Amino acid sequence: MFFCFYVYLQFSRMMNENNNAFKNVRRKPGLQIWTINKMQMDPVPPQAFGNFFEGDCYIVLYNKGSRQSADIHYWVGRTSSQDEQGAAAIYVTQLDEYLGGSPVQYREVQGYESPRFRSYFKNGLIYKKGGVASGFNHVETNAYNVLRLLHVKGRKDVTATEVEVSWSSFNKGDIFLLDIGKAIVQWNGPQSNRREKLKAVLLAQDIRDRERGGRAQIGVVEGGDERSSPELMKVLTTVLGPKPAQLKEATSDDVPDSAQKNSVRLYHVYDNSGNLVIQEVAKQPLTQDLLKTSDCFILDNKGSSVMVWKGKKASKEERQGAMNRALSYIKAKKYPASTTVEVMAEGAESAIFKHLFKSWTDKDQTQGLGTTHNVGKIAKVDNGKFDVMELHARPELAAQYRMVDDASGDVKVWRIENLEPAEVDPKTYGQFYGGDCYLVLYSYKKAGQQQYILYMWQGRHATSDEIAASAFQAVSIDQKYNGAPVQVRVVMGKEPRHFLAIFKGKLIIFEGGTGRPGVVNPAKDARLFQVRGTNELNTKATEVVARAASLSSNDVFVLKTDNISYLWYGKGCNGDEREMGKAISDVLSRHEKRVVMEGQEPAEFWIALGGKGPYASDRRFEREEPLHSPRLFECSNQTGRFKITEVDDFAQCDLDEDDVMLLDTWEELFLWIGNSSYEYETKEALNSTRDYLRTHPAGRDPDTPIIFVKQGYEPPTFTGWFNAWDPHKWSNTKLNKTPVGGGGGGYRAPGGPLTSPPPNKAYFQDETDFFPRPSSPTRPQSGMSSSSASSLSSSGAGKILDPELLVNKTPDELPDGVDPTRKEDYLSDQDFENLLGSTRADFQRLPKWRQNDLKKKAGIF
Repeated sequence: MFFCFYVYLQFSRMMNENNNAFKNVRRKPGLQIWTINKMQMDPVPPQAFGNFFEGDCYIVLYNKGSRQSADIHYWVGRTSSQDEQGAAAIYVTQLDEYLGGSPVQYREVQGYESPRFRSYFKNGLIYKKGGVASGFNHVETNAYNVLRLLHVKGRKDVTATEVEVSWSSFNKGDIFLLDIGKAIVQWNGPQSNRREKLKAVLLAQDIRDRERGGRAQIGVVEGGDERSSPELMKVLTTVLGPKPAQLKEATSDDVPDSAQKNSVRLYHVYDNSGNLVIQEVAKQPLTQDLLKTSDCFILDNKGSSVMVWKGKKASKEERQGAMNRALSYIKAKKYPASTTVEVMAEGAESAIFKHLFKSWTDKDQTQGLGTTHNVGKIAKVDNGKFDVMELHARPELAAQYRMVDDASGDVKVWRIENLEPAEVDPKTYGQFYGGDCYLVLYSYKKAGQQQYILYMWQGRHATSDEIAASAFQAVSIDQKYNGAPVQVRVVMGKEPRHFLAIFKGKLIIFEGGTGRPGVVNPAKDARLFQVRGTNELNTKATEVVARAASLSSNDVFVLKTDNISYLWYGKGCNGDEREMGKAISDVLSRHEKRVVMEGQEPAEFWIALGGKGPYASDRRFEREEPLHSPRLFECSNQTGRFKITEVDDFAQCDLDEDDVMLLDTWEELFLWIGNSSYEYETKEALNSTRDYLRTHPAGRDPDTPIIFVKQGYEPPTFTGWFNAWDPHKWSNTKLNKTPVGGGGGGYRAPGGPLTSPPPNKAYFQDETDFFPRPSSPTRPQSGMSSSSASSLSSSGAGKILDPELLVNKTPDELPDGVDPTRKEDYLSDQDFENLLGSTRADFQRLPKWRQNDLKKKAGIF
């Protein structure tokens, strides 16, 4: 405590004497890293990014270039000194002040780094022995005087630790890289899997490219089959000696779960005459109004992480001491020293922090192309009409509105009868009974290709056999369409936006009974329906108990009796809601309609409801829908036990075809099924998703829609949450899925080595001689040769080319004779629609600026 105070005073004097302490800090987006060397911040050269000495501490700044400007991490090496840790923590505080107090601060401990920190180093982290004095400043490109052995672990978040250069460091389950400067030999443990091998290849390539200027050679040896690589084994045995007959058994990749079995809790932590006072404020579910702008608070996320929130009006001393308070709290609670710490200022809260509250509203928040408001539980969007082409061309808009299109596609409905699907009369589409289960197949076209969504609507009073049959029959329909439909389970009363839209404002939910022909439902003297919605895209009527207590001043109600129907308008409803109420009443009844204004009800109206009584009469107010950043989780059984791991700063490349991925967009949950995932993972992912909702600290609705999406059939409501989604990414999946030892000669990363060399070739020959580089760094190599790509039928501008020869290519990179201003003319009709989201005829009708905008988004401008 005395040290920290003394160092802080020293640093304060230094900052006052020298205002250039952070003169090299850049404000533009990107990554900057410093190490603490003799109490000073020394910049780390970019070619050394991802390399961390175990004896040092580092400061990592990531500028986002957005409103939430930056994240600051300070990384603590396993053998770093207390002095270095204290200095790094204080520098982080000073840097935070220098950047205006808005960055989120993170404390990272070696081996326990947060997903956000790991996301900066896509090819993995390398832990190096020693510290600055061991030669940090000697990490130079083209340095070949190297001898080290790296122990590589992890399938998605890779770490490589320097270990003793000896066979005794090896085990059967992991991967090891022997780095001798001009060559890197990768040895794959016989129990390692394909994903781990691929990640290790990428790491080896990263070392080659960043530290050796691309000049080192890479070779791969398969453990247990060393005889197939005699030249490489000669290198290994020359350095390590003869390989022993037995190696150690595999060790688990899993980090022990340090989460405590308690609730999310909020504490007010303050100093009282030198003593740390911890006062509990509340436990889950938390609400935003608990946070007072004049104080600092600690949020304990079940012991797995500790977050500090700094109010704007808290004292300077409280804000500066936030990180130390968190560390003191961890010691007081006897949590592991590796517990993650986040420090954030009011107005710059992280997405995970917001997710822990029941609701969260940012000041002056807007969303995308306009503000989205919630009226009761029905969302209405300022933009009244959807532009289908805009939704297809801009999937982020489709994701925002939860609408794949304008709901003008084809609809087919089945009801489960005697455990079999029976077609429903189209005249009754939109009428759903609580005693039934229904299957709704919606089909629409996107870029000329047929797309499908299969909704499974389950009535509240349906039998368990009918619910099970609906799921079984959904599988049958899915198979009939070759697995193309996106499957959505819909719980009665929790219908998603698009489901409402496809019934054009005539969706009616009956509380019980059945819609089966020939079945007479029990007669009722009166039935009351609550109507919510402002247009055909967001309206539904729900049957409620026919009593006065069911009324609400905010809505429109339809009261149906044997002789007359009443259309009751609450004082809080608007003209659009009244119009939709009229449309619903015409569907419900052919009897005379009588409009009744709230407060002017005739006696017969109250008699039909069993008498006049109190009801909800407070005026509804429009509130902005809380915005929650989407979160992606990996659901995997690869390590032998099922686990869910969050993927930070996610992108399309994080969707692992070997696993199931969970995308949480708050209103909906998507389960993305990789083509190579196991059925067990899908089943466990669904169970875990339900548990995730049930135990969520924000008190989430357990009936939130869960949508199944198969790899290669992603709708825009899914792809819109990903930046720069590539629809062609998996079009040639088979090229990269050859199993190790298969007929294709093994696996490889793009531009990387195969697991075994071609015959009659020296393996350390420059691999570019026989491993052609992919034409695009973001896509798999096309299976089409250049000759076949250019020999297709001609139309318009002449020859038709493979899109990969055109997308994101500079004029110098284009094939001969291609006009760089008219790349679209060289696409086939199918590729044209896939890339630009419209037919050629529709495209030509667009204004020039709109054409150019679509071409820019497609990478052919």
